[in-house]
Amino acid sequence: MRRREALALILCIAPLPHALAEEQPARPNIILIVADDLGYGDLGCCGGPNPTPNLDRLAAAGVRFTDFYVAQAVCSASRAAILTGCYPNRIGIQGALGPDAKVGLAEEEMTIAEVLKPAGYATAFVGKWHQGDAPRFLPTRQGFDAYFGVPYSNDMWPNHPTAGGRFPPLKLFDGESIIERAPDQRRITERYTERAVAFIEANADGRFFLELAYAMPHVPLFTSEAFAGKGGLGVYSDVLAEIDASVGRVLEAIHRHTLDERTLIVFTSDNGPWLPYGDHAGSSGGLREGKQTAFEGGVRVPFLARWTGTIPAGSVRHEPAMTIDLLPTIAALGQAKLPDAPIDGLDITPLLTSAPGATSPHEALFFWWGRELQAVRSGRWKLHFAHEYKTLDGPPGSGGRPGAEAKRRIELSLFDLDADPNESKDVAAEHADVVARLKSLAEAARIELGDAATGRVGRAVRPVGRID
Repeated sequence: MRRREALALILCIAPLPHALAEEQPARPNIILIVADDLGYGDLGCCGGPNPTPNLDRLAAAGVRFTDFYVAQAVCSASRAAILTGCYPNRIGIQGALGPDAKVGLAEEEMTIAEVLKPAGYATAFVGKWHQGDAPRFLPTRQGFDAYFGVPYSNDMWPNHPTAGGRFPPLKLFDGESIIERAPDQRRITERYTERAVAFIEANADGRFFLELAYAMPHVPLFTSEAFAGKGGLGVYSDVLAEIDASVGRVLEAIHRHTLDERTLIVFTSDNGPWLPYGDHAGSSGGLREGKQTAFEGGVRVPFLARWTGTIPAGSVRHEPAMTIDLLPTIAALGQAKLPDAPIDGLDITPLLTSAPGATSPHEALFFWWGRELQAVRSGRWKLHFAHEYKTLDGPPGSGGRPGAEAKRRIELSLFDLDADPNESKDVAAEHADVVARLKSLAEAARIELGDAATGRVGRAVRPVGRID
């Protein structure tokens, strides 16, 4: 280990003063693990072909959601929703922010970390941030005591096959300092895991919140030497094998410090697979389309959660929920105060713990692409409004290069997701009453948060953070 990195690790291990909270076993530590571009059909426990024994063990010891969603199927927008409990349209974060972005998560927005800190939690963010790379937008300005990672996607570097030389060398941050440029991505998953485990060990006697946001399996794909060929199904499988082993190291650290009954561990993804990359992309598990669309393959993601002794082992929930629900749920479990400004998520603790009679707290979930409202789900029904979307135009790419894409159009269509999860049969003509109800719900969402397709601005949209 290099001297500089060793020093950074020591600084991270040093316990933080407010981590020494009073003993209250009912208030758990929180570990939120977010993979990048992981598909709904990738994990073994979700029916996928890749060997993921540690994640399968996590699911078997807790709960797996079959109908869990991201708020938008692209990096920055999706991660903003995870952090704030808001649809990204409410807080102005769109798309995937690049290096030296002039916008980012506004300082006024409250993250999970800022909600938990007053309740006595030590906080750390390890991995991909993607909410702006200017100092004012970094995790350390949004409630996190420690930060180690890359501020945007790992493909935003000079070597990307479609970059055209427009990206600078990738930046690796420790706190608010750039400690490396063009770090070796073969070690990035390993280094993130080392830092995460060090944070857990340093704060094992207190109470903590850790978000561990892996850069993989977003392209470009890299693994350390120990995992080359480990997955058995190509480099994408190898990358998942290393992520799975890394989750195993986190679970071991929790067990070593006898924190299993005091720790909620959540694993999910920021969106579905980036299908144009073919053998370097994941699987939607048969769901329609992938990343950058409002179809199920883009917005439905794996969701696993374990809290030994509180979440019944082997639970499976089919009720719809979304990443916007993480903040209010974690706040409730941590006995923390919600933000004063309106948020969109709701507490799903009853679903997590399989409380008798638990149902989704949402009447509907909404799916924007950019500022265009494209779909709404309520119960078993999902209504798509007429819109264009990207899809493959011929065979997918290979070896890290994307295949060609084309634009297609879907007209107003209703799908029964219980009977047709891959959205292949439009049943709008047979269920005019359902269409009318979902249209009404969508109209209320337009009034609140806007819709570019109908020229709505949204009365409750808050300003994004900007650099003048």
